[in-house]
Amino acid sequence: MAFRALPQELIRAKRDGQALSSEEIGELVGGISDGSLSDAQVGALAMAIYLNGMNAAETVALTEAVRDSGEVLTWRGLGPGLDLPGPVLDKHSTGGVGDLVSLVLGPWIAACGGYVPMVSGRGLGHTGGTLDKLEAIPGYDIAPTRERLRKLVREAGVAIVGQTAELAPADRRLYAIRDVTATVESLPLIVSSILGKKLACGLDALVMDVKSGSGAFMPTHEASFELASTIAEVASRAGTPTTALLTDMSQPLAPCAGNAVEVREAIALLTCEKTGDKRGGRLLEVTRTLAAELLLAGRLASDHEGALALLDERLASGAAAERFARMVAGLGGPADLLERHDRHLPRAAVVRPVYAERSGRVTRMDTRALGLAVVTLGGGRRAPSDAIDPSVGLSDIAAIGEAIDGERPLAWVHAGSEADAERASGQLRAAIEVNDVALGDVVLPTLIQDVIRREAP
Repeated sequence: MAFRALPQELIRAKRDGQALSSEEIGELVGGISDGSLSDAQVGALAMAIYLNGMNAAETVALTEAVRDSGEVLTWRGLGPGLDLPGPVLDKHSTGGVGDLVSLVLGPWIAACGGYVPMVSGRGLGHTGGTLDKLEAIPGYDIAPTRERLRKLVREAGVAIVGQTAELAPADRRLYAIRDVTATVESLPLIVSSILGKKLACGLDALVMDVKSGSGAFMPTHEASFELASTIAEVASRAGTPTTALLTDMSQPLAPCAGNAVEVREAIALLTCEKTGDKRGGRLLEVTRTLAAELLLAGRLASDHEGALALLDERLASGAAAERFARMVAGLGGPADLLERHDRHLPRAAVVRPVYAERSGRVTRMDTRALGLAVVTLGGGRRAPSDAIDPSVGLSDIAAIGEAIDGERPLAWVHAGSEADAERASGQLRAAIEVNDVALGDVVLPTLIQDVIRREAP
């Protein structure tokens, strides 16, 4: 593209701590998209932003430029029978262990009258990826054509898919270069990467689930809060009302981790297979809270109590499960997944309990280490080209405060071999701390730590 100023001069300005205008940022992002900026220039720009940051106006401009670097989906003004009659809603999580919220929330919102075109990603480091979970379902197509995506969102109300080449192409190139230039951990670059893809989906409202704790992407509570606040502020200033929740990741969100085991957990929650104390627990609470915020933002409920009542009715009636089934079948998966998931979802060759070396209560755990144990089993990637074994993982993971003894294991390990199971068992025992204390002496983590709401101007 034609630059009004030499790109190296814009990079120099950012290197020297100067603020760039929205027009200058737009030119740079355009050069990232069309290749007129070299890899060296993109890397230098990323490092300049990493070292000097961006002010609020610059971050908004960067996000909007990434969003507009490719196709921005529209859902209205398409003609009779093509427009969506309800709000377009979505959520995003910064990732964690046992975080299968998307699998439940998307169909649940669709059952309440919303439309959810959810663009998701793969696992990163110790965290699981929504696309990896869905690919445990035989035949599920994470990369449908645009026409198929539109049709499914219109008919089922939800489609969880991967990023297409047309959506936010600048982000794809910029992230790849950040990954090899030690510039991933930059707040403006993180925010523009997350929101550029999400806002390109033409949303009416967004909820963000930002994790804090030993399994979180951000290292401290303060960093997580800053990320949540910045995302809510930038997205709203870019025209999309956004609510950000700060939630706990000092232990897995669901009592399991791994791809097929998490799909089974999602189906159990959607079909209400679990009752009483076992009905969803932390996973249900976070998903229900995020879903209620979306219903309020999309004006599908008039108050918080009404939102929760609608959600509970649509879950109990089976409407949310039915939307999940329609999405799976619409993207090539088995039509009878809900009824016969044991037939369709892969199972590990070795499934066995892992017991602690002493009785007591779980007082703390290294959630990141639990996620890495799943990676070691083959349930995640050490390199982008690695194949994943969808059958492996952990299930029935004990919670902080839970009593552990010779009958209650720390977890069950699902492995491809006895040797893998033995290795993972050692990792679990090292990651989960058990002490001889009373329940009252255990510090139980607060699950939902903060809620930040921002309206569009």
